[in-house]
Amino acid sequence: MDLKPKDLKLIETKKGLMSLLQSDHNHLNFVKALRTVKYEKRIEELQEELIKLQTWVSETNQKVVIVFEGRDAAGKGGAIRRIVEHLNPREHRIVALPKANVVERGQWYFQRYVRKLPREGEIVFFDRSWYNRAVLEPVNGFCTEKEYNTFMDEVNDVERMWINSGIYLIKIYFSITKEQQSKRFEDIRTSPIKRWKYSSVDQKAQDLWDIYSGYKDVMFEKTDTQLSPWKVIDANKKYKARVEAIEYILNKIPYGVKNKRILKHQNLEDEA
Repeated sequence: MDLKPKDLKLIETKKGLMSLLQSDHNHLNFVKALRTVKYEKRIEELQEELIKLQTWVSETNQKVVIVFEGRDAAGKGGAIRRIVEHLNPREHRIVALPKANVVERGQWYFQRYVRKLPREGEIVFFDRSWYNRAVLEPVNGFCTEKEYNTFMDEVNDVERMWINSGIYLIKIYFSITKEQQSKRFEDIRTSPIKRWKYSSVDQKAQDLWDIYSGYKDVMFEKTDTQLSPWKVIDANKKYKARVEAIEYILNKIPYGVKNKRILKHQNLEDEA
């Protein structure tokens, strides 16, 4: 392939050469190596802005909640890890709650989530959230129809109260195709270090795909409000989804002086 001078400079960097060396021994994949180094460069730029955002949150005693929702294997956890990679661990938390225990099941549904809301100067990331009850729970029979209906009647009012109390609430949904989910499940099942992620819920996800889609559409219809909108991101390409998610967060939060050059959306080439 013919590389432009600026592309050649990227390939010649340490990260570029490392990406190139990870190619098949019989074929150096310059296209993939270039794509990878461009992605890493873009992520680093955005991470610099995330540090500025966190500093602003801390110094001005703001409270930020960022919700990541999506189907199983959509890449929510991986996106959160890249976002917090260089943030101060004392000023952010990642919340991924397990199934409610006996005591929590007898409480108001939102109570366990209220306890996890941020203090002043803190950012909290929810890797799945109260929206379990909008889709995952009814699809898998983990709640009653009455519990589901009660949640759908209350959720907008609850979020309105949180926002009115001074919380910045960002809701992001990672969307993938059925074929992509199947492929990722196979990667997880065959990986010795990832197969622990494959749960009993995951095992049924493909069979319940259409039912899940129905509940998901209702969730968007009823909870995508002007005050608390959803940002739906095509997550079939993990790299692009992570970049888009960070760009969205940085544009939604009014932190300090923003670097407009960095915040300007940049199209990344498709993954191989």
